[in-house]
Amino acid sequence: MNVAPHRVVILVYDGVKLLDVAGPAEVFAEANRLGADYRIALLSTTGADVASSTGIRVAVDGDPASEPAPDTFVMPGGDIYPRTPVTGALTEAAGDLARRSGRVASVCTGAFVLGAAGLLDGKRATTHWKVAPELAARHPRTRVEADAIYVRDGDTYTSAGVSAGIDLALALVEEDHDPDMSREVARALVVYLQRAGGQSQFSAPLQGPPPRSPVLRTVVDLVTGDPAGNHSLGDLAARLHLSPRHLTRLFREELATTPARYVESIRFDIAKALLDQGHTATRAAELAGFPSYESLRRVFARELSLTPAAYRHRFGTAHRT
Repeated sequence: MNVAPHRVVILVYDGVKLLDVAGPAEVFAEANRLGADYRIALLSTTGADVASSTGIRVAVDGDPASEPAPDTFVMPGGDIYPRTPVTGALTEAAGDLARRSGRVASVCTGAFVLGAAGLLDGKRATTHWKVAPELAARHPRTRVEADAIYVRDGDTYTSAGVSAGIDLALALVEEDHDPDMSREVARALVVYLQRAGGQSQFSAPLQGPPPRSPVLRTVVDLVTGDPAGNHSLGDLAARLHLSPRHLTRLFREELATTPARYVESIRFDIAKALLDQGHTATRAAELAGFPSYESLRRVFARELSLTPAAYRHRFGTAHRT
């Protein structure tokens, strides 16, 4: 086992998400109890302590100039990104640490800091599902994989929202040592070593802006008002007094999809909401307008890499029976 000291630097700032910092740090600290030798340092751009998103103060060990050459540089996220532009000081500090580090990692919206520093250009990356479209829009040279829990591209690692930083840190421990150590760390922290499905299983139903076209907004109203009704292309076109060809063209031009696939996506979101409320998978399929449980299961497998029953088990209630 490699027990050479491994320097991990985490760059913090006012408003940083506390779990983005503590989650990965706890993984590395737990690995130390099993024989690893991670040396964790918290830095800020000025060397002054910062206030986290919870208001809890985070004590730091210095500024980037005080750090010689990290083995791993971790950039945590915060609710202020992408709501506000990344500051020049934070961008410069992240770029400086990244250039001197063996590998670079971000947690959640920390990807926006890496992006601002040009560290994601030409790379694959991910971030919290809520802001993945914004990361793609700001950094068109980055291939954003919105459903990934974490992504590795060379020596650059990015992870999804908040707790996904734990998943990423476990993967880094396994890379540095072996699967046995990362497995024992996961068991000690009572987390999955590798959770099933992507982060889309955590996303809110009916996400994204409504269609701009009044015609397509009417389709949404028709399907959500009666999800089990007949919403075939011919039926929708007749109710909207349009030709099937014209309606198909509207969907393609505005939403880059087909009427059938859009209706299915609305039904899928309704089924997720019904499962959240505690309905059985069979009942959710029926109420959401799927012809059978099997058809709902196929959509869940395609979209979430989960079965409806597994989704319900995870999100139906916080109370154990």
